[in-house]
Amino acid sequence: MVTDSCGFLLIFLITLLLAIPLGAYMKRVYNHEKSLLDFLRPVENGIYKLCGIDPAKSMDWKQYLLALLTIQVVWVAPAFILLLLQEKLFLNPAHVAGMEWSLALNSAISFLTSTNLQHYSGESGASYLSQIAVFTFLQFVSAATSLAAGVAIVRGLTADPGTGIGNFFSDFLRSCTRILLPLSVITAVIFMVGGIPMTFKGPNRIITLQGDTVNVARGPVASMIPIKELGSNGGGFFGANDAHPFENPSFATFVVHFIIVFLLPMAFVFFIGYYLNRKKFAWMLFGVMTAGLLLLVVPIVKEEAAGNPKITAMRIDQRHGNMEGKEVRFGVHYSAFYAAENVAIPAGTVASVHDSYMPLSSVAMLIGMQVDAFFGGLGTGWINMFMYMVIAVFIGTLMIGRSPELFGKKISTKEMQVAVAVNVLQIFIPVALAAIACFVYVNKSRGGDSLGWLSNKGPHGFTTMLYEYVSSVAGNGSNFAGLGNNTLFWNLTTSLAMLSGRFVPIAGAFVIIGLMKQKKFIPDSLGTLQTDSATFGAFLFAIIIILSVLSLFVIFMAGPIAEHFLLHR
Repeated sequence: MVTDSCGFLLIFLITLLLAIPLGAYMKRVYNHEKSLLDFLRPVENGIYKLCGIDPAKSMDWKQYLLALLTIQVVWVAPAFILLLLQEKLFLNPAHVAGMEWSLALNSAISFLTSTNLQHYSGESGASYLSQIAVFTFLQFVSAATSLAAGVAIVRGLTADPGTGIGNFFSDFLRSCTRILLPLSVITAVIFMVGGIPMTFKGPNRIITLQGDTVNVARGPVASMIPIKELGSNGGGFFGANDAHPFENPSFATFVVHFIIVFLLPMAFVFFIGYYLNRKKFAWMLFGVMTAGLLLLVVPIVKEEAAGNPKITAMRIDQRHGNMEGKEVRFGVHYSAFYAAENVAIPAGTVASVHDSYMPLSSVAMLIGMQVDAFFGGLGTGWINMFMYMVIAVFIGTLMIGRSPELFGKKISTKEMQVAVAVNVLQIFIPVALAAIACFVYVNKSRGGDSLGWLSNKGPHGFTTMLYEYVSSVAGNGSNFAGLGNNTLFWNLTTSLAMLSGRFVPIAGAFVIIGLMKQKKFIPDSLGTLQTDSATFGAFLFAIIIILSVLSLFVIFMAGPIAEHFLLHR
């Protein structure tokens, strides 16, 4: 365990060393300073001219948000139609059938919102055209949208009162051309060298040593995998995701997976420090987020390393921990590390089956997804942290008898109300939808068996349904494999959860920035609460725990905690 922990720490440190200069580069990109990829400017200008866009025109928060929301419709409609008709279109050598309408809608919304909840299995449910033109494309534009939104909120915290927060189309295109695309190309080349296939040939028919004939799925995998993790997306080309040898051929590629999931969310933290010229503030955020990550990693690794007491009672050797559902090539510890990383950063990509983890491990997973600010999603993790900061500054300054201020702008009741409303909705929506699902299941004839939803009942079944909605709202997309979720009910309700979880926090953050932009800048004084101090970092961490973790404690008692006591009784 010590060796594996040191390996994970080394991966984290390597990512940190890459993230700091990448954050500085991002500052130059979004501040329109000279940068490495300026040779792409003629291409970008050609796109602006073709679309009739003036990238120099600054937008206020309403214009920026409207542009961000409007373009989502432009992307989701053709994606939905293509998924319905994929059987009749080209690049379909495996002859995959068109999706049922509710599944097509759910899949289009899932990738549009950067959730990548997959109610289908990639190799049998999507044609090559859908994998490229729908899923890979939406993973790029959803990640670029998240980046642009996060950058706009950072820009809104600058001292200039009454000014705009930038141009959405400029931020969006630069996110694609200057950051996501070059990093994806570099990573794709590394993956192809590492053994990930990149081909448009159909499934390969082979004869096994036993003489059986097997069709082995393949396809343009290497082009999709980089953006699914660099963009905090997570949708796998194959149903097994990163446990599939064509998505993750070796331990070397597994290390690359680890790094690229962390890379951009971590770099964004340092981008904030460079852009606002508050590097100490960035390190405070980094400290809070790292502490939160450890809060998830430690219990998951500890629980999985201890093994399952029911299996121990059967006198089965568990010296290697709870291996049920784990990636055998990498063992319990790295599988657990990867699970923790991918709930902290809602890429949701998996290398093991979360349904087979111990009950208290699922508590940590639910907490990580619910908070979504311990690094969190690319751009959106910062937005969630910004909400927590508004609440922490408001409460903290009133506790010491000061006027609430954040970066020289007063925080009034309105900003506090918006931040609290967003936080409450992020908790209420998954809990309310899980309650509806439980009501439908319990009141169905024969106790819900005819629905075919749950392979495990009792507390674990409740956790399975709750996890689906928490994952959807958090933009995570991972799930418990014991849920039969490709039904009209789950496709529509999770679509609602994904839309609300994606756009409610973004809209709330823009409203707050709009209110703050109207206020006069107040220089720091001796009475100003120092938001870059370790003391404030500890207070901010406590606020996050109180608002998110304790709010769900009763729910945990009905699900994973109850299951834990049943296992150990």
